This record gives sequence, C-alpha cells and structure tokens, in this order.
Amino acid sequence: MAEYAVSLTGSLDFSPDSTVREILQNVRMILSTRVGTVPLDRDFGVSWDMVDQPVGVAKLMIQAQVIEAVQQYEPRAKVTHVAFDETGAMEGQLRPTVTVSIPG
Repeated sequence: MAEYAVSLTGSLDFSPDSTVREILQNVRMILSTRVGTVPLDRDFGVSWDMVDQPVGVAKLMIQAQVIEAVQQYEPRAKVTHVAFDETGAMEGQLRPTVTVSIPG
C-alpha cells in the first residue's frame, strides 16, 4: 500500500489520469466540503461543529470526522494519520493534512 498526503490546497481536475489521483481528489473534496452544503447529500463532508472549541478539542473532533467521512465516502482510501498546520492556530485556523493509504 502506498501512502499519500492530502491537504486542502490543490486544483480540481475533472479528468484525473489515474485511479490514485481520482481517490486523492475525492478525499480532498471531502475535507473541503462543509456538512449540509451538498443539496442531494446533506451528510457529505466534514462538520464545522468544532468552531469555538479549544484547539485540542477541535483537533480531536476534526480527526474523528475526517476518518468517518473518508470511510463512508471514499472507502478505497484508509486514513492513517491526521496532522495539523498550526501556524494560524492562535487565530483559530487549523489546517489538516491527511495521510491516506491506497492499495495497489
């Protein structure tokens, strides 16, 4: 199994040239979508319920939600690690980088 890091940055590719790129794009889409904003699937994405929580609590909430959402919406990828860019943590910004393993 190969491991890949997925962050919230990156461009949308309407025609990924491999299955791995398609899976990684799907994971990035899950991470960047707020629950309740997809009209025909209101559960898709990650909740923002952690807003205004202490940083430690917010990290745990994000980690749990990311693992659940990826398991549900992109079962071809398995979350192995969730790390955070904390450069904006004092301003309330946590940017997750999710490491996923993809068989193949």
